[in-house]
Amino acid sequence: MNRNKGVTGPQGFRAAGIAAGIKESGALDLTLVVNDGPSDAAAGVFTTNKVKAAPVLWSQQVIQSRRLTAVVLNSGGANACTGPEGFQDTHATAEKVAEVLGTGAVDVAVCSTGLIGERLPMDKVLAGVENAAKELDSSVEAGLNAATGVMTTDSRPKQSWKASEQGWSVGGFVKGAGMLAPNMATMLSVITTDAKISGDQLDQALRAATGKTFDRLDVDGGTSTNDTVLVLASGASGVEPAFDDFVALLTEVSADLVKQLQGDAEGVTKEISITVKQAATEAEAVHIGRTVAEDNLVKTALFGSDPNWGRIAMALGRADAEIDPDVLQILINGVSLYRNGTRDRDRSEADLSGREIEIVIDLNVGDAEATVLTTDLSHDYVEENSAYSS
Repeated sequence: MNRNKGVTGPQGFRAAGIAAGIKESGALDLTLVVNDGPSDAAAGVFTTNKVKAAPVLWSQQVIQSRRLTAVVLNSGGANACTGPEGFQDTHATAEKVAEVLGTGAVDVAVCSTGLIGERLPMDKVLAGVENAAKELDSSVEAGLNAATGVMTTDSRPKQSWKASEQGWSVGGFVKGAGMLAPNMATMLSVITTDAKISGDQLDQALRAATGKTFDRLDVDGGTSTNDTVLVLASGASGVEPAFDDFVALLTEVSADLVKQLQGDAEGVTKEISITVKQAATEAEAVHIGRTVAEDNLVKTALFGSDPNWGRIAMALGRADAEIDPDVLQILINGVSLYRNGTRDRDRSEADLSGREIEIVIDLNVGDAEATVLTTDLSHDYVEENSAYSS
């Protein structure tokens, strides 16, 4: 896995990240990713939140054709809850991209991230599109600038790339630090590949990959208005991989991006994995994992490096799933603290002083398994989310 490369790693893609003046800080705030082909297959998955930002509504429409030429993304404003005018702003942004690239607006997806409820400064956005088009490049630096241009409360850009043995590759970037929950988060991701694959297959592969990766990260239970993951395929490698091989590599790159999201979550001091084993169904395993991940009593205990298995038992016990307390087991960092209805080894044996914490919940009622990632609830998280609007 190579984190020095991202969307420009695969052949057939150019990108740019510029400072358009949307952010008062002068930081990079507008990103453009272009697929030069020869294929223009694309797919996307979006937030399940009923309150959807204008760019999500636009991109959901255009992605139905399973093809895209470009994606334009801005930070510094979410363009969410901005009414018909906000949707018109998104449309105008897509039309501007289409104009400078010589394509159609329906071939352009739009993504935004930042404060909800404010209109974007469209003069800066449209001028920024023109300037970004002039900066388009296939270099590693261009890919890094693209990953940087979408950052909000992120402390660092997040990107990943990996090549297959057959000569095709997958690369991408992601942003997100808070409001992270299942079914994506305040999170935008663009993933590229030079594999030859149809739009319909790309859609199937993306849903399989996100279901095991992006949808398994739950920092705080907040599902954003703007969540978007897009994947674009140029076909420039000339290689048509087996479908399962493509899903595997797409999932691997997605998982690496998600791990970076977890590590840069707001206020994070602990990176926690919750694996639920021997559940009745995979859906129940995921549900139990999420219930524990979102429990504030569990999260605060882990922030304090306290192996308080009682809070975990309490949290999983309120999940709507098949659970028998007399046969389940709870392990923290490899130490069995609860087994068959009562405590097992002394909690002092579980060392939580490090950053990584592994919780294993063995239900012993079936053969399904799932892992959910989360973080602790720290002083810094509360401070960051109360000190200013986000």
